[in-house]
Amino acid sequence: MPITNAMVLAAGLGTRLRPITDTLPKPLVPIAGKPMIDYVLDLLGAAGVSTAAVNVHHFADQMEAHLRRREVPRILISDERDALMNSGGGLAKGLKLLDQGPVLVMNADLFWVGENAGTPGNLQRLSEFFDPELMDMALLCVRLEDTTGHNGKRDFSLGADGRLIRYREGMDNPVVYAGAIALESQLFADAPKDPFNLNIYFDRAIERGRLFGLMLEGRWMTVGTPEAIGEAETIVRRFEPGG
Repeated sequence: MPITNAMVLAAGLGTRLRPITDTLPKPLVPIAGKPMIDYVLDLLGAAGVSTAAVNVHHFADQMEAHLRRREVPRILISDERDALMNSGGGLAKGLKLLDQGPVLVMNADLFWVGENAGTPGNLQRLSEFFDPELMDMALLCVRLEDTTGHNGKRDFSLGADGRLIRYREGMDNPVVYAGAIALESQLFADAPKDPFNLNIYFDRAIERGRLFGLMLEGRWMTVGTPEAIGEAETIVRRFEPGG
């Protein structure tokens, strides 16, 4: 069964993308003529997501106006105008808007192209891979050589059994966290109401042997600086029909 609920983390200030983000929220920065967040929402919609909560803060009115124009998935706004909640706090707050159960989580500035046509996409694969009996969270991961715009940091080591641990120099099978998660919303039922970083939950899951990873198919992009926009656009156009 597909996971039909999602949370998109989109409230950040985008300071490294200044001066572009002095007048525009980072998720609305266009890549090859399409706002970043629409790549993310289109991927979620294609995976069977019908409802997505999106948190807003920086130029929140612009975000809401843009999101109102979307039909799929249906958008629920998690309002952080008063205070940014960081990645973990923002997720915990947004989950309260969604029905309890399995949820896909994505960052608004990370997406991919080049999935294999005619086969399940990465988010559908992640949904099918996630087993709440065995896992707290399943993370989509990517090889460093399949990234564009990334700073070169390796986040985890992926074991033969699918478990993730924090990467340290010299470890086998290093991977980059690709900004997509499958989890059960109940995992955050007792989460702090104050801002906190999602890494706390990653490390807690690692301690319990319940953080798992699935490798991404295609080309993954992160857009954190003005220079990264051109790099991402080159990749997007390469994978367009006739590109």
